[in-house]
Amino acid sequence: MSTHTAPSSTYRLQMRPAGGLRDAAETAPYLHRLGVGALYTAPLLAAPGSTHGYDWTDPRRVCPDLGGEEARAALAARLRALGLGLVVDIVPNHMSVAVPEANAWWWEVLRDGPGAAHARCFDIDWRRGPLELPVLPDDGDGGAAALGRLELRDGALELDGRRYPVAPGTAPEGDRSDPARVHGAQHYRLVSWRRSREAMSYRRFFDVSDLAALRVEDPWVFERVHREVLRWAEEGEVTGLRVDHPDGLADPGGYLRRLRGRFDGWIAVEKILAPGEDPPQTWPVEGTTGYDALREVCGVFIDPAGEAPLTRLAEELGAPGEPGPVEEECKRRAAMEVLAAETRRIAEVVDRVGRRDGEGGSDGEDGRGDADGRGAPDRRDAPDGPSPATVRAVAELLAAFPAYRTYLPEGEGRWAQAVRRARKRAGEPTGEGAGEGAWGGTPDAAAEVDRIDAAVRADPGGEAAVRIQQTSGMVMAKGVEDTAFYRATRFIALNEVGGDPSEFGVSVDAFHAAQARREASHPRAMTTLSTHDTKRSEDVRARLAVIAEVPDAFADLVREGTGRCGLSEPSLNLLAWQTLVGAWPISAARLRDHLLKAAREAKLATSWTDPDPAFEEEVRAWPERVMSDGRIACSVEGFVARIRAHGWSNALGQKLVQLLMPGVPDVYQGTELWDMSLVDPDNRRPVDFTAREVVLERLESGRRPPVDASGEAKMHVVRQALRLRRRRDLRGYLPLRAEGGAAGHAVAFARGPGGAVAAVATRLPVGLEAEGGWGDTVLPLPSGPGRWRDLLSGREVETPGGCRSAAPRLGDLLAQYPVALLERRE
Repeated sequence: MSTHTAPSSTYRLQMRPAGGLRDAAETAPYLHRLGVGALYTAPLLAAPGSTHGYDWTDPRRVCPDLGGEEARAALAARLRALGLGLVVDIVPNHMSVAVPEANAWWWEVLRDGPGAAHARCFDIDWRRGPLELPVLPDDGDGGAAALGRLELRDGALELDGRRYPVAPGTAPEGDRSDPARVHGAQHYRLVSWRRSREAMSYRRFFDVSDLAALRVEDPWVFERVHREVLRWAEEGEVTGLRVDHPDGLADPGGYLRRLRGRFDGWIAVEKILAPGEDPPQTWPVEGTTGYDALREVCGVFIDPAGEAPLTRLAEELGAPGEPGPVEEECKRRAAMEVLAAETRRIAEVVDRVGRRDGEGGSDGEDGRGDADGRGAPDRRDAPDGPSPATVRAVAELLAAFPAYRTYLPEGEGRWAQAVRRARKRAGEPTGEGAGEGAWGGTPDAAAEVDRIDAAVRADPGGEAAVRIQQTSGMVMAKGVEDTAFYRATRFIALNEVGGDPSEFGVSVDAFHAAQARREASHPRAMTTLSTHDTKRSEDVRARLAVIAEVPDAFADLVREGTGRCGLSEPSLNLLAWQTLVGAWPISAARLRDHLLKAAREAKLATSWTDPDPAFEEEVRAWPERVMSDGRIACSVEGFVARIRAHGWSNALGQKLVQLLMPGVPDVYQGTELWDMSLVDPDNRRPVDFTAREVVLERLESGRRPPVDASGEAKMHVVRQALRLRRRRDLRGYLPLRAEGGAAGHAVAFARGPGGAVAAVATRLPVGLEAEGGWGDTVLPLPSGPGRWRDLLSGREVETPGGCRSAAPRLGDLLAQYPVALLERRE
C-alpha cells in the first residue's frame, strides 16, 4: 500500500478541442469554491481533433487544439495559486496510427520497417513479413477496388486522403512510378479492413486497428513515452497520475514500479476488479479508479426482492433471464470472432514454443524484436497457421478467466480456475455460429489446454504467458462490457463497467465489509459513480434502482408499451423501455443514438461490421413512435412521476456515501447537478458551468434548497461533503447500525478520529414509505456525549450517551433531506 500524499477529492474534466486547457483554467476557481481537491484531466497529449484524448500521437507536446504548452503551463500556475492539485490521465498502452502522417514514430516504422529507430516502440510481429494495415474499404472484393485508387503523390502513397510513406529507393521514377509496384516494395501492405478479424501483425487496443500497442516494458520506450509528463511532475505541476489500461501491458507490475521510481505523487490505475478481487499487493499505487466502489455503492440502493419478477419479465418478453450464461457465451465469441486475430497469434506462439521444445533448440526471441528491440531476428517466411486444437484451446482459456487478468505468479489461483473451466469447455462441441471450419472442437483441444498450462507455469514471464494475460482482459471487456451487457438486459442498472449483473444488489453488511477492507488496504484509492466510460450516469442508475422496488408496475408499463410499439429484438426492447424511464425526459435524437449503439454492440440483429439497414431503420424510428403515441407517452410520464422523488433520494444517498466513504472521491464533470447522461458520446457533452456557478453562489449565501428538479440539493450535498473532506482528517471507518422497525432502510457510517463525522443515507425509499416511514427507528452515534450538527439541514443533535432513547430519531434527522452529514462540534 502506497502512502503518498493524495488529494482530498478530484473533479474529472474532459478536454475538448478548441481551447480545453484555457476553459479548464477559467473553471478552476469554481471547482475550488465547490470544495474540490484536485483537477483531474483527460489525456493532454491527444491527437489534433480528438474528442477524448486516448488517441495520442506525439509524446513531446501538448495537443495544440487544447491550447498547447502555453495553456498547460498557465493552467498549472492557476491551480497552484488556488491550492488545487492536478491529476493527469496518461496512456502507456497505445498510440493512434489512424493518420500515419500525424504520428512521427509510426511514419518512420512504415517507411523503414524493422530497422527503424522506433520499431522497438510498437508490438509488431515482423515474422509475418510486411506490416499489414487493415484500412481498405471492402465490398466483397478484398479491397481490390480501393487499391486501384492508390496514387503516388509528392513522394508518398495516397489513398482516399490518407498518406503513407515510401521507403528510400522504392519509387525510382518519382511520382511517375507505378503505384501498385511501389506499394508492393514497402515494409507494409494496405489490406482489407476485414483482415483485422483474421490475423494481425501488430497488437492493438482491443479490436481498434487505429490504436497500435506500445512496448513500455522496454526502458528506452518508457523514457520516450513519459518524458513530457515526468517533466511536468519534476517541475511540481502534476500531483497525481491516472494510468489508463495497465492490463494491456506486458508487465503491469514492472511498469508501475518503474513509474513509481520516477514519480513520487498519487497514482491510480484504471483497473477493473472482479467482486472480491484486490489489486496485486506488489503494485506501488494507491489503488484503482473506482469501478469496484461504484458497484458497491450503487448496489446497496437496489432491492434484491426485485430480481425474481424482473427475471420473469425478461423471459416473458423473450430476453435472457439469467446473465451468467450470456456472459460466458459472449466471452467465447469475443475470443473466437471479435479478437480472433489475437487468439490466433497466441496459438502461433504456443505452437512455436512446442516446436522449439520438441526440437530441443531455441530461436531466442519472442517475435517482438532483437536484443535491443530494434527489429526482427530474421525475415523468415510467415509461420504456418496454428492447429485448430490449439486455437480452440487458447480461445476457451481466454474466455474462462474469472477476472480481467491474472498476474502470474501472484494470480496462480485464478489461473488454475481458468484452466479447469477451459479444459471442460474445450472438450465440448463448438456452438452454432462459432465458425466450425476454423474453430471446431477436436478431441485434442482439452489436451492442448493442459499443454498451454504447463508451458505458462514453466515460464510465467514468457511470451505465451504474457500474451494470454494481455488478451484475457480484452476478451472480458469485449465479451461482457461491450456485448453481454447489451444482451442480458433484465435490469440495466447492474450492467455497468466493473459490475456483476448476477449479483442483484449489495447488502448493508456486505457494503460495510467492503469499506472496511478498502480502508485497511487501499484507503487512498479513487472512488467514482460516473466516468467517461460508464454506460449510464449515476442519476439514471439511481432512478432505475427504484424499478427493483416496483417491478410489477414497471412490468405492466413494458407490456403495454411493447404491445403498442415494441422493438422486434427482445433484449433491445427491454433495454429501450428502461432507458426511456431512466433518462426521461429525453430527446428523440439522444435516445435514437443510444439505442443504435446498444443494438450494434449487442450484435444480435445488427452490428458495427455487419449492419442490418431494415432493423436499424426500425430502431431509428422507435423514439418518435413512442413519444408521438399519446397513450404510451402519458403512461411513461405517469410512471416516472411516481418514482422520480425516490430516484432523487437514491441519487443523494449514493452520492453522499461515495463522497464520504474510504478513498479519494471523484466527481465527473457536471454531475454536481442532476445528470441524466447515457453512454459515450452522450456523457461527453459540454457542461454549462455558468449555470452551475449561479447555483453555487446561492448555496454560498446560506440557501438550503429543496429536493426538486433543479438539482440544487445535489450540489448542496457535493459542496458540503467536499469542503468537509478538504478540512477534516477522515481516516478510519466505523459502521453505524440503525435500530428499530425501519433499520434496514438506512446505511450509515462514521469517519475520522473518534468517529467525528457521520454519513447517513436512506435506501429502498419506496418500501420505507409503504411501511409508514421511520417511526421509532433511531441511529446510535459513536459512543460518548456530544453535540452534532447536520451540515445539510443545519439541525443540531445532542447525544448525552449511554441509552438507546438518547439516540437521534431518523425521522427527525432526515426530515428535510433523505441524507444527513453530521459533524461533531468541538
